[in-house]
Amino acid sequence: MELVPNPDSPHSKNSGAISPSSRRQNFSTTSLAAASAGGAATSSSPPSLSRYESQKRRDWNTFGQYLRNHRPPLALSQCSSAHVLEFLRYLDQFGKTKIHTHMCPFFGHPNPPAPCPCPLRQAWGSLDALIGRLRAAYEENGGKPETNPFGARVVRLYLREVREVQSKARGVSYEKKKRKKPPQQQEHHHPPPPPPAA
Repeated sequence: MELVPNPDSPHSKNSGAISPSSRRQNFSTTSLAAASAGGAATSSSPPSLSRYESQKRRDWNTFGQYLRNHRPPLALSQCSSAHVLEFLRYLDQFGKTKIHTHMCPFFGHPNPPAPCPCPLRQAWGSLDALIGRLRAAYEENGGKPETNPFGARVVRLYLREVREVQSKARGVSYEKKKRKKPPQQQEHHHPPPPPPAA
């Protein structure tokens, strides 16, 4: 999840977000170091991570940075479901999904015809996927399933509430669409032979 620091955020000073220019700079420095090494590490490099695993690692690092920048800083062992909710609300400032307020004339319109001043938020689907990845990463990094703050009931309820509010505000149904069954090929049935004449 790409984060861009917001100067108005209480956690923005050392938010750990990487700007595109510094990311390019880091990439070019890494590329130079690899090129100067002569490309010797071609056969011994580890297999590349899947897109899911890479995203999970980035999300885990982002959450770790959030805990370190928390006032006071928090260790993972001190992290509770309340901190997870705080983190999700913090992420809203980086959202790109327009969520209409009740007063907005476009409330409940999936495709508003004009811009409006309603706030941008993280989309429910993004938050739901994020929590799934962080829940898995927590246990992969030594956390016990029974104390996993990402799997807490209050987090599930929060996500359900976000889904309901966003679906009403945006006029978007989050109901799972039933998969259409592929049309079955009709078998050609031959009519039964006529009964023998008596």
